[in-house]
Amino acid sequence: MIWRVRRVLTGHDSQGRSTFLADGHAPNVKEMPHFPGLALTDLWETGAAPASNAGDADAADRPVRLEPPQRGTILRIVEFPPDATRPRGSDGSEGFKAIGASHAQDRRSSDPMMHKTSTVDYIIVLKGEIHAVMESGEKLLKAGDILVQRGTNHSWSVRGTEPCIVAAVLVSAKPVMSAKKKSSTKSKAKKKKK
Repeated sequence: MIWRVRRVLTGHDSQGRSTFLADGHAPNVKEMPHFPGLALTDLWETGAAPASNAGDADAADRPVRLEPPQRGTILRIVEFPPDATRPRGSDGSEGFKAIGASHAQDRRSSDPMMHKTSTVDYIIVLKGEIHAVMESGEKLLKAGDILVQRGTNHSWSVRGTEPCIVAAVLVSAKPVMSAKKKSSTKSKAKKKKK
């Protein structure tokens, strides 16, 4: 059963006074295809910096996607089910495709959830435990821990029997160029100078 998040949204009334615009379960929930229990609940999105507080439209009322708009942010809750419930043989591609992120998946990795985004992510573990997996190591995160993910190739692993729930703020960022690409770019620049 997917954890439902209460979202309380503020704004301004017609006289410009502060008020509550919404209070209830966040409506924008996406359970990933081919991976029951893995769910993203988008609570808010901004499309620019600085963000606009004008109007009363629900900025999360749009299809769930992995990355925020350029110069934007996403506030989301992610529920990760235990690894033992992960469907065998799934390569993860349908899940990434479903959130507009086929480009983010690392198809060279043996881990079907390994991916990289052009974001800085502030991850706050709310409930449970989860391993943050990098290409060269992993760390166990527990409730109350915070991870700052800076455009790295990463994955997640829940090795216990209970789901892990995290809050995430994704901030659009410039892509990180790998050392291999940097070397290639430098070589091309040197050739052009000659």
